[in-house]
Amino acid sequence: MTSDNYLEICPDDASKRLDFLVSEKAGITRSQAQRLIKYGFVLVNGNPESPNYKIKASDEIEVNRQEEDNLCLVPQNIPIKILLMDEHIVVIDKPAGLVIYPAAGHTGNTIMNAVAYHCKKLASIGSPLRPGVVHRLDKDTSGVMVVALSDEAYYNLVEQFRERTINRVYKALVLGDFKDDSGVIEKNIGRSDSDRKRMSTRVRRGKPAFTAWRVVKRFGHAALISAKLGTGRTHQIRVHFAAIGHPVLGDDAYGRKNALKIGKGQIDFPRQMLHAETLGFIHPITGEYLEFNADMPEDILSCIDKLEAARRL
Repeated sequence: MTSDNYLEICPDDASKRLDFLVSEKAGITRSQAQRLIKYGFVLVNGNPESPNYKIKASDEIEVNRQEEDNLCLVPQNIPIKILLMDEHIVVIDKPAGLVIYPAAGHTGNTIMNAVAYHCKKLASIGSPLRPGVVHRLDKDTSGVMVVALSDEAYYNLVEQFRERTINRVYKALVLGDFKDDSGVIEKNIGRSDSDRKRMSTRVRRGKPAFTAWRVVKRFGHAALISAKLGTGRTHQIRVHFAAIGHPVLGDDAYGRKNALKIGKGQIDFPRQMLHAETLGFIHPITGEYLEFNADMPEDILSCIDKLEAARRL
């Protein structure tokens, strides 16, 4: 196994079963590998798969064995804004600063600890620490997300994300101004060869990634943009805009632009200025199209006001 729990996939591994590959690469028995897969500790391209999934040479496989040490999701009375909840799904307006589920370094105070408290039941699919999690937002990204509360909803939503039929629109404050009013970024994304915790467009075996964008407001030194995901690669918006020279402001990993000095003043960005504004999908049981919007949080609005004031000087 490579560092940071990612398996090294070789051309000869293509067409092998997932459970066989995990057993072989991680040095565990086939039954142990099947258990990890069953409980969601193994992700293929960020998604759960069945033990008999056939490996592709381009697949990225993550094995999170450290989660085995703590299989209990503790309900915690953490206030969260619920946009919709029924017996199959819960839609949340996630605040910045909360991770989605417990893992090494943050065993509690997560979105899933809150969901376990506020919801009567949880899906049984996925690991015991992240049941029903079908997509993720970074810790410092705010906005709309959905969690499946039933197994049927889980499988349906996973398929919608896989088929890229989910409508996902983000707002972000990015560095600099743009020549054009809109465009599409088409750059492959993969895990960085030099730092496995980061993603990059400068990789040999990246996956296709598409981000459509438009400028909402210009501030000279920065811009507010709207970005619609055509694919859902890890850190896609952050990586794509950094790659074209317009990193998300406040992003420590890809931009490292936590402040802007404008004239005699300075504007600080307390976290990455990225917000999941819109999430639209087909309800997994009723078949109805649902669309949810989360208002821009106060910290981003405050930065927008400061940028606007600086622009007028």
